[in-house]
Parts: sequence; structure tokens; C-alpha cells
Amino acid sequence: MRLFKTSLLACVAIAMFAGMNVSTVQAKTVKVTFTAEETTLTIDNKGTKYAAWTYNGTIPGPVVRARVGDTIDFTLINPKTNKNSHSIDFHAAEVNVLDEFAPVKPGHNKKFKFIPKRAGVYMYHCGAGPMAQHIARGMYGVIIIDPKGGYSKKFPKPDREYVLVQGQYFPKADDATAMILNKGWAGSLINGKMFNYDPVHDPNASMKRILVSKPGERVRIYFVNANINMPVAFHPIAGIWDRVYINGSPKNILYDIQTWGMPVASASIFDIVSPKGKTTANAIVDHTMGAALRGAITVLLNSKDADPDLGRNGNYIVR
Repeated sequence: MRLFKTSLLACVAIAMFAGMNVSTVQAKTVKVTFTAEETTLTIDNKGTKYAAWTYNGTIPGPVVRARVGDTIDFTLINPKTNKNSHSIDFHAAEVNVLDEFAPVKPGHNKKFKFIPKRAGVYMYHCGAGPMAQHIARGMYGVIIIDPKGGYSKKFPKPDREYVLVQGQYFPKADDATAMILNKGWAGSLINGKMFNYDPVHDPNASMKRILVSKPGERVRIYFVNANINMPVAFHPIAGIWDRVYINGSPKNILYDIQTWGMPVASASIFDIVSPKGKTTANAIVDHTMGAALRGAITVLLNSKDADPDLGRNGNYIVR
């Protein structure tokens, strides 16, 4: 009898262990390296140049993606050719602002690690002073932290994923005081350009630079409000947000939302599903008209001829 009980317990233990192996997602280390680049970028579709400060030479910076429990192994390089100190502030990190987020002088590097504990979509940005100027000139981006358990009924896998980051454009790049006072704001940037994906309102824009999907597909938008002063009223013209995940967390779900308000430095996930069987289009806008008509409009075309690669396999940002 004792032998039978021992064998039974052993079998149960093995079964539990095997089941645990099947369901457990192994944590990994995600290595991320940013180089602070003080450079010149094109800020609109007609070729206007801007003295930008960036991570890795783009606005926004690279998309960082990891899973709850992973280790982010981060390095910030500030080349000695730069004139300013720079830093990083990951909104997904719970660390010491005086240590990990401290400014890095030109010619120096900064390394640190952190383990994200909360699923969501988060802003990152430079925190060196004056912070408003460093952000406004382009030092911002998005970090996506996927839930440890992956997709679920309440958080379904999307057919396509896009990142949209909105920022304010101040032509006088050296006037930090004006930026803080919100003076001289001349345009809204979507992924680094005014009317970046809007050939309807900007004759210099291209139909090749829009968001696409096939009719009936679930499109997931990871949106960050990187404005330094202005909230965003995020709305899909000719559509309704099927689901909004506040802060990008699968725990925070809203259904059937027409417009969602986004405070400065916030981020959320927005799902939209187009009608099946016909070609349609949406204009994804900041419904604050002063922002929309100065650049914050993105066209999403839903057609059977949609490029199969856009919004898939890490192609989050149409560059």
C-alpha cells in the first residue's frame, strides 16, 4: 500500500512538473543600446530640416519590446561629439531616479538593468535638463511590455500592430523657455513628421506612407502622447475603438469608445476592426483641431490589397 501511495505521489508530481513546463514562459534578457545623436532631421513632407536630439538618429527612438519578468539590459552612449548631457527615463522601470535616470555627460556611457513587472505600453524619454527641450527636440519613444501569459480572450492577438507617437514641433529649437510656456508651437508630429501618414491634407505626403490592413482585421495601435504640454483626444474618424487598454494593460479594458483622452506622457493600446467585405478608410486623429490640422492625422486604409508586411514582424513604425 505504501509503495502504491509513493508511486502515485511520484506520478502526480511528474505530471504537475510537466504541466508547469508547458505553461511557463521563460524570462530572457533583452539587450538595448541607445546612442544619443544631436543631428538634423526632416520634420515634414516637403523637406524642412530641424536640429533634433534623438536616440539612434530617429524620432521616435527605437521600439523596445519585452515581457513581464524579462531583464532589460540597457546602455546609453553619449558620444563626446555631442554638446549636451542626455539621459533615459523608462516609464516601465521602477528604479532610482538619481541613479539609473541620471544625466550622462558627452563622452560617457550609462549601463543599468531592470525587470519590468507590469504589462503595458509606456513612454520613454530624456530627463536631462531642460527636460521640456530634450523631449520636444525628439528624445522619446515607446517600450511595450507584454503580459507574461501572452494573449487571451480579453487580450486577443491582433492581425497588425502599429506604433504612433505624437509630439509637438517648436521651430525655435534653442528656446527652451518658449517650449515650457507653450509659445511658438507650430505643428504636431506623428512619428517625427507633420502629416506623416496623411496624403489627404498634405499634397507632399505619399499614399505609400500610410497604415494599411485588410477588411475585418484587428489593428492594434500603440499610442504615446509625447507632447510636452498638450493632451490628446484620440479618435478614429469613420470608426470606433473596439477596445481601449488603458496604459496598455490587459487588466484595464474599455469597449466601444469613440474618443479617448490622453494626458501628457501617457500611453495606451487602441484596437480597431474594420468592416468585412469592403474597402474602407479611417483617419486617426487628435480631435483637438489645432493639433489635427497642424499634422496629427494618420490615414488607415483597409483593403484586400494591403501590404502583407506592414504592421507585422516588428514593422511597427512606417519609416
